[in-house]
Amino acid sequence: MNIKNFRLVSILEGISYLLLFGVTMPLKYLMDIQGPNRIVGMLHGILFIAYVVMAFVFYRRLKWSITTLFIVLLCSIIPFGTFWMEKKYLHPEKTQGN
Repeated sequence: MNIKNFRLVSILEGISYLLLFGVTMPLKYLMDIQGPNRIVGMLHGILFIAYVVMAFVFYRRLKWSITTLFIVLLCSIIPFGTFWMEKKYLHPEKTQGN
């Protein structure tokens, strides 16, 4: 597992979060179209779990403080949070050698 994988997962998790709450939930509840919500919901769930697991892995690997870990985890439930987190904590200049 490398930092590029975590960067990718964080971006995909953010996209799936926005798609789920910005597109498929309105389709489900306003237009009674269930299919997209099931697919995006499952994908988002998998990406969310991967994000959390990777956050703990890189907490140890990058020697983050507990505060940084908390911020990284909090970003997973805030819209656009994972995009900000990826820029702030996972860019090459922040993770030299990982």
